[in-house]
Amino acid sequence: MRADTLAKAAVAALEDIKGRDILVLDVRKMTPLFDRIIIASADSTRQVRALSIHLQEQLKARGARIRGVEGGRGADWMLIDLGPVIVHIMLPAVRKYYNLEELWAPPRTRRRRARAAS
Repeated sequence: MRADTLAKAAVAALEDIKGRDILVLDVRKMTPLFDRIIIASADSTRQVRALSIHLQEQLKARGARIRGVEGGRGADWMLIDLGPVIVHIMLPAVRKYYNLEELWAPPRTRRRRARAAS
């Protein structure tokens, strides 16, 4: 399954059971290991696990291969490795602390303002 199709299916699965603040980052220019990172928030450790289970079930039903899962019962952060797509499901406090969005976001281009001649 292509990375973009896989990412769309993963986002749909997360939205199915109220995953919040879902962000998809294209990281192809930053690493050869995977193409997309998806980050989603959950309201409780129970929801983190439920989102992970639902995501895995939905993607397996579409023929995707789950390569690995990190985290478990009572976890405040779970990682689901789909090969070209990595999914992070986190509690908001954990998400804020690790700030993966800033770590993986493409670098911003900075424009210098021309100094006025005095």
